[in-house]
Amino acid sequence: MTDVFDTWTDLTVSGGPVRTYRAGDTGPPVLLLHGGMLDTAQGVWRRVAPALAVDHQVHVVDLPRHGGSRPWRGLLDDAFYRRFLGELLDALGLERVSLVGLSLGAGVSLGYALDHPERVDAVVAVGPGGIGARRKAQLLTWLLLRTPGLLRLTSRYLARRPALVRRSLVDNLVAGERALDLEEIVAVVVEEARAKAAHGEPALDDWMVRAYGPFAMAVDRIPDLPGLRVPTLWVRGDGDPLVGHAELAAAAAAAPGSRLVTLRDAGHIVTYDQPDETTRLVRDFLASVVV
Repeated sequence: MTDVFDTWTDLTVSGGPVRTYRAGDTGPPVLLLHGGMLDTAQGVWRRVAPALAVDHQVHVVDLPRHGGSRPWRGLLDDAFYRRFLGELLDALGLERVSLVGLSLGAGVSLGYALDHPERVDAVVAVGPGGIGARRKAQLLTWLLLRTPGLLRLTSRYLARRPALVRRSLVDNLVAGERALDLEEIVAVVVEEARAKAAHGEPALDDWMVRAYGPFAMAVDRIPDLPGLRVPTLWVRGDGDPLVGHAELAAAAAAAPGSRLVTLRDAGHIVTYDQPDETTRLVRDFLASVVV
């Protein structure tokens, strides 16, 4: 199932190391971007990438400070990623591409599509970050995220407690212990927790931390979405505790030519709970909008 991830290419993009994976020789190109914290390409896209490769040229990437894309220095915030993604496409030799992103990856994809619609055929935004003006406990969360050393301490704590990492993952999957490939997914997530600790990285990505302001979100795509000129599919698991239906519905209503789909029996990482249905949605949507 994970043959896609048995071989890779290591690139230098925006001054740092980036590991990329490739599958499929025919069809339109698509770039898969995973989420933050303990996500990796091999974890999130383990079933989606090989299935999409049947009729697409699939490019998958470990985002900076994830998987094989480390070490990185400096601030990797929204401004960084809006530059990074274009340089990544150049390094991959992709003039135009469809972007499929989960959580952080979806927020990054939307930012780039707003800036450079001439290089993006379509966007699939799954449980996207950067949607909505406020979050619950906004000020308290901002204070915790900005507490010096806390997020690095969290990385070390998680690295030493694989049972806790497993329990948290299972608790956040609608399928729970019945999830496909559960033990393989847990192994990848635990390995990522240990890598973050070994490299002295914070548990949350800079993009996620800097998206928070004290009284409102510093990154909220919704006001900009009326200017989005790219066909967009918005996807949310009906059990997603991080991205609410109201926020995603508002995003879909603001962006011209959007579609919104809610996946039943799925949490935030829909590719773990519903990999086959996620793949079908992506394939059908791209076939309908990409020439």
